[in-house]
Amino acid sequence: MLMRTDPFREFDRLTQQLLGTATRPAAMPLDAYRKDDWFYVHFDLPGVKPDDIELTVEQNVLTVRAERVGAHSDGVELIAAERPQGTFTRQLFLGETLDTDKLEADYDSGVLSIRIPVAEQAKPRRVQISGSGGRRQINP
Repeated sequence: MLMRTDPFREFDRLTQQLLGTATRPAAMPLDAYRKDDWFYVHFDLPGVKPDDIELTVEQNVLTVRAERVGAHSDGVELIAAERPQGTFTRQLFLGETLDTDKLEADYDSGVLSIRIPVAEQAKPRRVQISGSGGRRQINP
């Protein structure tokens, strides 16, 4: 029998210890970006039911809490358990430039997508410069 060695096995083990295990799940991965006048965040939550996701915003702190329940029950001989289960929580500190009152959320195919508009006062404005005396007028 051939045995293949994996030079990254120890690195993977240390990474799992630092980022999470089945008893202490890793943080939910996310992507965040700004496009035009919107800020987007996408959280990967595979296997989580929409009713098991709680989304709150308090003083510009966005909190996502999700629970994934294991599929096994009593009397089952578990052969492998690599999929994290339990309660996951992730917090993002949002800038004052976002209008959290108009936050939109959608959950599809295991991805929680959040869309937050940039507040009007934070949008770029053109500054008109006059030729006499240096008076400037801001136009929205």
